[in-house]
Amino acid sequence: MLAWVKNYRRAWLAGDLAAGAVVAMMMIPQGMAYALVAGLPPVAGIYASILPLLLYALFGTSSSQSVGPMAIISLMTASALAPLAAPGTVVYATLAGQLALLSGVVLLACGLLRLGFLANFFSRPVMNGFTIGSSILIAWDQLGTLLGAAPPHWHGPSAALGLGALALLVLARRHGSALLRRCGLPPSAADIGARLAPMLVVLGAIAAVALLGLDRMGVRVIGQVPAGLPHLNLATSGAHWQLLLKPALLIGFMCFLLSMSGAQALAAKKGEKLLTNAELVGLGAANIGSFLSGAFPVTASLSRSAVNFSAGANSQLAGVVTALLLGAALVLPTGWLALLPLPVLSATIIVAVLGMLESGTLRTAWRYDRADALALLATAGGVLLMGVEAGVVVGLLLSMGAMIWRESRPHIAVLGRIAGTEHFRNVDRYDTETRSGVLLLRVDAGLFFGNVEAVSARAEEELGQHEGVRELVLVLSAVNAIDTSALFGLLELNATLAQRGVRLHLAEVKGPVMDRLKQSTLLERLSGQVFLSTANAWHALSSKGDDCQDSVGMAI
Repeated sequence: MLAWVKNYRRAWLAGDLAAGAVVAMMMIPQGMAYALVAGLPPVAGIYASILPLLLYALFGTSSSQSVGPMAIISLMTASALAPLAAPGTVVYATLAGQLALLSGVVLLACGLLRLGFLANFFSRPVMNGFTIGSSILIAWDQLGTLLGAAPPHWHGPSAALGLGALALLVLARRHGSALLRRCGLPPSAADIGARLAPMLVVLGAIAAVALLGLDRMGVRVIGQVPAGLPHLNLATSGAHWQLLLKPALLIGFMCFLLSMSGAQALAAKKGEKLLTNAELVGLGAANIGSFLSGAFPVTASLSRSAVNFSAGANSQLAGVVTALLLGAALVLPTGWLALLPLPVLSATIIVAVLGMLESGTLRTAWRYDRADALALLATAGGVLLMGVEAGVVVGLLLSMGAMIWRESRPHIAVLGRIAGTEHFRNVDRYDTETRSGVLLLRVDAGLFFGNVEAVSARAEEELGQHEGVRELVLVLSAVNAIDTSALFGLLELNATLAQRGVRLHLAEVKGPVMDRLKQSTLLERLSGQVFLSTANAWHALSSKGDDCQDSVGMAI
């Protein structure tokens, strides 16, 4: 806690101040927009960006993370609360804060119990599929506000303002940095300037509404924004604790996944070491702080964190500066925000979420592993067709299912010796020599209840293809564990082979695996021996005078 304060250097101050100011300017339109996605008043997005940032700075370990509202978490919030209350009501706002509290408690408990490893159960393709589905869903839901009416209809002035803002933001995203570089700005400053385009577009839209009276033409604006810091919120609904528990678990899980994906990438660039469980505690505290502010669940935003990093953030002080500036913006007169047109906020949301779409993961997965690619597409489809919560569950099941499917079909290689060496390789990949009467099989996975039958079946198949084999050696150099089901499977294989006059041997058994086997009866019942190496097994079993036969395979 506050470890960064003890090691703070004076040279970091300028970078932290600059980064904090830049992110604060970015946070105002983004936070207000994401509050709308969550079904809450725009000012709730600023409330969700003050105390959470301060609490994350107290407990978090990333110097670049910017904690606050995030598009996907806002969508999950709206999806969880829509069946329980109408957006805009006091009950809805109370439940949003209660959801943040539950999510924070879940994250905090996971951090204290050191459960950060659970994040590994979501594969990257599945995460990418969830992001794609959520981004498309958010963008589609914003079309009505962007056009001023439900598609295919539109309100002329609203559509003109919204589509104009959309075009400017897209141009700024694609060409803004290059244009600023041509104007003489260094690359880092140009990148930051381009990311501040939403703030400039928002200010321009407010000016247009004020000068042209667009609000009197039917363009919807956000209306009066309450001045002053958020009041302490302790309101909850006793009737909804159980109903909110499931979405709180899912949101807490996604908060951590989304936060860590960005934090790890930025930490690698700076050579930092992230403490996974401390990050859970920091995010948990941030969400509890959002509850106390009367806001909604929060997490780290990848786009804001990237800006924070690029603007020169050296420590968590940058987040503290951002929070203080946002608090000052609420203390000062807020009347100018009342004229912010909703179509422009929708344009910022659409550009932000569509910027999260990337096809690189899908292309790579399609070439490398079709199962991962199909899992990505299925997760995206699950979010679009069944909703956000169902999409999360689909993604988790697909991640686990793909892992079990692969582990249940382990790669098993027939080994031969590379002539004149003590190296043994797959006969299908290298030119090797084998011994008649001896069959070497290398199992390239841990043995457990899901794959032991496949290993036994493959052994039987290879024995059927190699007539005259009397010595079968299982090379276990890649086996890190053997569970109870696999142990019984090996005992049954040993007994079956013994009835056919084939001895079963083991080679290259790892120490921890051998320690477990010594506590069983397998070593006593084994018809063959346990060899220290494959070479030892080769020489010992070939010393009976078996003729050497060359087996030539294609090297791949």
